[in-house]
Amino acid sequence: MIMRGEMIMQKETIALMMKYNKAANENMNNVIKTLSPGEWEKPLGGYFPSVRSLCSHIYICDFNYLRRSKNFRSFTALNNPFFDTEYSNKQTLFEDLGEYLSKRPDLDNKMSAFADELTDADLGGILKYTGPGGNPVERNFGGIILHFLNHGTHHRGMISVYLEMLGKENDFNSLARVL
Repeated sequence: MIMRGEMIMQKETIALMMKYNKAANENMNNVIKTLSPGEWEKPLGGYFPSVRSLCSHIYICDFNYLRRSKNFRSFTALNNPFFDTEYSNKQTLFEDLGEYLSKRPDLDNKMSAFADELTDADLGGILKYTGPGGNPVERNFGGIILHFLNHGTHHRGMISVYLEMLGKENDFNSLARVL
């Protein structure tokens, strides 16, 4: 157990949040797969203007944070040619919905395998990496993991709004479902 200020961070917390993240993505994708190509691409007004651009953003950020974790120590789940690719946060991936739906589960499985390898001691360590602007960054490793999981939750909330705008009922962000 690692204490940082008033926060107690444990591997079990990260494992629960990874389980939640995977389940929320699966439930979200069950709704997204009903979209037409036009709905997948439709500009809906946000900074990330479409469901496609938001799904791409979440995917890239999850991928990049996992890739950065290779700087902390060797993780079997991350020692994979899959992580040799580099993505910019400004890219939009997935030419079509099918490509996204085929790739997202693989990334979620890699995230879960990564979480399985974490130790409580890891969570108190410091991750050093180069940020998007090229600046060196040092952050609490457990905090960075919680940050990227929370980031996905935030953007799934935006996708939920977009789905409502497209007339698609949805309710996929419940942590209580995985408890």
